[in-house]
Amino acid sequence: MRAQVRAQSQYRISFWVDMVGSVVVSAMEVVAVLVLFRVTPALGGFSVRQVLVMTGLALTAFSLADLLVGNIDSMRWFIRTGRLDGMLIRPVRLLPQLTFGEISVRRLGRVVQGAGVLGIALSVADVHWTPARAALVAVAPLAGAVIFASVFVAASSVAFWFVESGEFSAAFTYGGQQFTLFPATIYPRVFRGVFAYGLGFIFVAYLPGLAILGKADPLGTPAFLAWCTPVVAAIAVCVAGLIWRTGVRHYRSTGS
Repeated sequence: MRAQVRAQSQYRISFWVDMVGSVVVSAMEVVAVLVLFRVTPALGGFSVRQVLVMTGLALTAFSLADLLVGNIDSMRWFIRTGRLDGMLIRPVRLLPQLTFGEISVRRLGRVVQGAGVLGIALSVADVHWTPARAALVAVAPLAGAVIFASVFVAASSVAFWFVESGEFSAAFTYGGQQFTLFPATIYPRVFRGVFAYGLGFIFVAYLPGLAILGKADPLGTPAFLAWCTPVVAAIAVCVAGLIWRTGVRHYRSTGS
């Protein structure tokens, strides 16, 4: 990982252009939220400042996960070309090789941008600060990143059985990011059942955002669940780990 950082930073102009470009592209997601409020004063029962708190939590969590494990998206390419076989015989665990082998430092810009959006949103939102809420602001993005990272690993593991699984994986990773940018109240019940509760995305930004803002959930979710995000993250890690180990154990090389 250090070698990747040193190598990419040698070409300084390219490095900074790439990082700034990544920030600009990520900023379009915030612009999309703001555009919606040009035509409506509230979205799903929330004001623009309240929605931006959730958007900031979601962007920070996803950007951290994308920085650390986003490279696992390329696993299907490693399987198809046979490079995965070479990784399996090295005295290093497979998952760190895939996630850190070709890490893109430009993704760090998206983390900074997401944290900036969250900081600005918290400064303009009407938050009555308490020690518990301050702690939740620090913990929620980290736990959300673990949830997203688990989804990255679990969805990419499908490539062990179906090599061309890129669109399937993206539906749950990048699709999950888009889901968490907005309040869960705007989605139909079936969609909430799959993404919010089934995949745990409601614990990334929506429920923590409600707890930080001191608002009750219009959907009737118990308030204490907002503080269970680390528990959900731990469960997600266990599920993703089980899927990953099953895939690795049943992998039979490209020649089989």
